[in-house]
Amino acid sequence: MNAGGAEPAAYPSGEEEEHVLRRCVALALQRYFERLGDTDPADLYDLVIGEVEAPLLEVVMARYGHNQTRAAAVLGMSRSTLRKKLRRHGLAAGGDGEEAG
Repeated sequence: MNAGGAEPAAYPSGEEEEHVLRRCVALALQRYFERLGDTDPADLYDLVIGEVEAPLLEVVMARYGHNQTRAAAVLGMSRSTLRKKLRRHGLAAGGDGEEAG
């Protein structure tokens, strides 16, 4: 269950593997720790969220033709929250910020 208490959306039918994203993140973290050796990372949570959030926003925005209203709905957040996140990651469109399409 997610934080809102609802079950997460199912993988598309025909998807052979479950939790693909989870396994990719786990593998990336294992590699990260291997490279760190005995060094402790700083702000690991923010690092991971930033590394995952930016490509998530990029892919969703591209999929929905940079339509912020549709992308925000798919992501389960308000359009204003999406716009803040896009700016934070340097992904905000130029001009007046109006959605495309």
